[in-house]
Amino acid sequence: MSNIIAIVGRPNVGKSTLFNRLTESRKAIVDDFSGVTRDRHYGSAEWTDKQFTVIDTGGYVANSEDVFEAAIREQVIIAIEEASVLLFMVDVTTGITDLDDEIAQLLRRSKKPVFTVVNKVDNTQLQNEAAVFYGFGLGEIYPISSMTGSGTGDLLDDVIKNFEDLPEEENTLPKITIVGRPNVGKSSLINALIGKDRNIVTPIAGTTRDSIHIHYNQFGHEFMFIDTAGLRKKTKVKENIEFYSVMRTIKALEEADVVILMVDATEGLESQDVNIFHLAEKNKKGIVILVNKWDLIEKDNKTVKAFEEQIRQKLQPFTDIPIVFTSVVTKQRIFQAIETALEVHKNRGKKIPTSKLNDVMLPIIENYPPPALKGKYIKIKYITQINGTSPMFAFFCNLPQYIKEPYKRFIENKLRENFDFSGVPIQIYFRQK
Repeated sequence: MSNIIAIVGRPNVGKSTLFNRLTESRKAIVDDFSGVTRDRHYGSAEWTDKQFTVIDTGGYVANSEDVFEAAIREQVIIAIEEASVLLFMVDVTTGITDLDDEIAQLLRRSKKPVFTVVNKVDNTQLQNEAAVFYGFGLGEIYPISSMTGSGTGDLLDDVIKNFEDLPEEENTLPKITIVGRPNVGKSSLINALIGKDRNIVTPIAGTTRDSIHIHYNQFGHEFMFIDTAGLRKKTKVKENIEFYSVMRTIKALEEADVVILMVDATEGLESQDVNIFHLAEKNKKGIVILVNKWDLIEKDNKTVKAFEEQIRQKLQPFTDIPIVFTSVVTKQRIFQAIETALEVHKNRGKKIPTSKLNDVMLPIIENYPPPALKGKYIKIKYITQINGTSPMFAFFCNLPQYIKEPYKRFIENKLRENFDFSGVPIQIYFRQK
């Protein structure tokens, strides 16, 4: 499970620019899915081999004057509860404003590590002016320019020292979580599976305070359910539902082995669902898509196929995903959803013997070798699976640097055709031999 960094602060201090720098500059390739960045306010990042999730809280405020400050206050409170580290962003060119002061007051009371990030510090003159922010009494300040990136390295070096090293859990049972937008039917599904009386279920000691691990053992299936619903302490703020549910979803997703992404059949796959999907994929989780409320759709014999096509189109290039159509209300196919999730879990842990890999894949590669580049021929000699929590393969060859993305995708498709990895992201590496 990884740590969550939340960037908080009033509008227009540069939160989104910093967010983009943290989540994209290191890994520009990772998010080349069209249409993802436009409305994405959370993403994965990495600094010196530490992975974490970054949340730009600015994307979750409704922009009307009267609710504005209340909404920001609310967000800061949720972020304090849910995030591991808080970046409090201010703008050197405006000095300390009333709203900054108010946010600082909330942060001073929090028990979480807070980093005061002074943005738009582009020269020595401004460097000196940044000192005014020591006035918050929040400790060290970090002058940066999120446009040019100066100062972000020092900031991250100190931020990652505050991450908790989360112990690997001993429990070997598959961990499954159900995620999706509010009101898609997550709680009803869990109730339908576990039976109404949730209170009999014993939360297992040592699990994080903000998720319940439910030990499910009936009908011949045994696994852990990670449930993050309904655990919120009632604070005085009206909940900023969307922001809050995203925080919860990310936490649940990072603890799980398999993620069941629940989609509302009447609304289809929306951009937030696609974001969650890609986050699960990046974190190498098993994924099952569960289309709920299927009883409300007018159907003919082509409906399922058309709906599946539509979903797979939005998830490209990773489309080898089981899709189950259910209605929680009528209990139709809800157990199939669990069986599918457990199959995906099995696929995620699948180990293929080296001899079998080479027997199957080398003839395919011989028939369709990687295209020659600059007159140089690429020879792939040997393949092996690397140990890890999700399937990773090393293809040893003479010129790994010349192998391009389309060929990599071809290889992935052939692996999927020959060995069942449905629902599981695969990593493929070409190594020098």
